[in-house]
Amino acid sequence: MIRRPSGPAGLPAWLYLPAALGITLIVLPPVALLTKTPWSTFLEQVASESSRQALVLSLQTAAVSTVLCILLGVPMAVVFARHDGMLSRVLRSLVLLPLVLPPVVGGIALLYTFGRLGLVGEHLRAIGIDIAFTSTAVVLAQTFVALPFLVISVEGALRVAGTRYEEVAATLGAGPTRTLWRVTIPLIVPSLLAGVVLAFARAMGEFGATITFAGNAPGITQTAPLAIYVAEIDDPQAAIPLSLVLVIVSLIVVVGVHTRRRGTGQVAS
Repeated sequence: MIRRPSGPAGLPAWLYLPAALGITLIVLPPVALLTKTPWSTFLEQVASESSRQALVLSLQTAAVSTVLCILLGVPMAVVFARHDGMLSRVLRSLVLLPLVLPPVVGGIALLYTFGRLGLVGEHLRAIGIDIAFTSTAVVLAQTFVALPFLVISVEGALRVAGTRYEEVAATLGAGPTRTLWRVTIPLIVPSLLAGVVLAFARAMGEFGATITFAGNAPGITQTAPLAIYVAEIDDPQAAIPLSLVLVIVSLIVVVGVHTRRRGTGQVAS
């Protein structure tokens, strides 16, 4: 006798209980935020000078750091995907370190690298360049934590795509640079876009490395997460509107990435 699957995908029924608990754990906090939002003063608080400054600075610095992630991350991903030696593995592990490194530790590391007495910073200061506690420091902190997201996304796509199309292009006389732009990059455009969006979202939400390396100067280094932190200390209710704005931005990012990936999968199938 053949037993029929217990669920629509042949899943055991008990599996839905922990799945439901996990979904509740993630969904309930944003719902609670919605219920506690002071809607009568929502627009006024979001449109306040401090909130607008912090949000605009977050968008500007996140955009710049995302561009840096593209310029640095795509070449790294291509190199890691096409080389599998010990050196490549070690370097890849170091590049992905910010994924598991506490952001505050990352900020301290950046401070001792680009700060006034840092490994690189002391030499920059000698020629009149200070990076720490400036808007540039915000960009560097955001790039530091966001770069691995783009590298993982692009490298994974390159490994799945393989090298057969590149080999065909080479046999037809295309040079390495032309093959990269005409064959390799077009193959990974969906994953590249997903990585870009994830990197932007991670940069927008960065807090620990930013406050440690860049400080919390309003209009200069105070991004939206830092403004929320300050507001939470002074008046918890005042922190909710801007928090909700970041939740909405994050939700748009997640939905956009998820929809694009599903659409890509449907086309491929």
